[in-house]
Amino acid sequence: MTGHERIPGPATPPPPAASARAATTARVAAQRERARIDRPTMAQARELRMPFLHRIHPLAKFGATTAALVSVFFVNTPWIPGAISLLAVLVLLAGTRLTWFQRALVVLGMPLLAAVLAVTLGIWVDPRLTVGTQTLFEIGDWQFRRGALESGFATSMRLMAIVSLSLVGGLTTSGADFVRALVQQLRVPYRFGYAGLAAMRFVPRFRHELSIIRQAHRARGISFGSGPVGWTRRQLASLVPLLAAAMRHADRVALSMDARAFGYRETRTERQLVPVRAGDWVFLVLFLLAVAAIFVAGATLGLA
Repeated sequence: MTGHERIPGPATPPPPAASARAATTARVAAQRERARIDRPTMAQARELRMPFLHRIHPLAKFGATTAALVSVFFVNTPWIPGAISLLAVLVLLAGTRLTWFQRALVVLGMPLLAAVLAVTLGIWVDPRLTVGTQTLFEIGDWQFRRGALESGFATSMRLMAIVSLSLVGGLTTSGADFVRALVQQLRVPYRFGYAGLAAMRFVPRFRHELSIIRQAHRARGISFGSGPVGWTRRQLASLVPLLAAAMRHADRVALSMDARAFGYRETRTERQLVPVRAGDWVFLVLFLLAVAAIFVAGATLGLA
């Protein structure tokens, strides 16, 4: 070995791979999303590339589902409410980001709930209104007739339509976006809108504070026992710290609103705008046309 040769030193570790950085970024983004106390806003949904229903304007979803919801009360058969419920479920499955468990719960749980409600609501139907229909089963002198089942089925389909239409907007709309839309588009006084938004955010805030209090109890090794007595002691031990945290949070919110001159003028500027886009009008028109088509088809087939 000559003096001009270099002895190779230990190999330096390679720089982190792009895939590892991407995985870390995705993990941090997921953690931030789980830590968010509200549903993603329209702007956040666009950044996260979430399904289309999360990006639709809140008032477009509210108008479409409200019109369909009101219409189900003007029919006496279960078929039109059932078709509207099916439409809402299809929109929900296609336009939202649900886990497979949640999708299975919607697809399998709602028909099962409708069947149970059809029977239980049919039991409460006045037997005199179902005289002359087929008897399905009887217990002693009491008879459960087909007319009672049909009446209960119609009511259960209305309830399923109400639930499914409510989920379309409820699972995909941020409370902040909905309040901003009410203030900006419907001209609701901002004093009521943002005060209501502050009140709504108290609920997830209390949940977060309660989680911190219980973590502190576990960190200090405090045991409350098991069973109903232990559960009651655990709730009572969290009550006073939770009330203190709520009062502190209310003071901070009040000071923050005062510092921003909340309520000083009749109107105020908006930092985050919620504009109505062309896609919002397209969703509203298509959804209403689909509901109208269901009514026309039901009237044509004699199912209205």
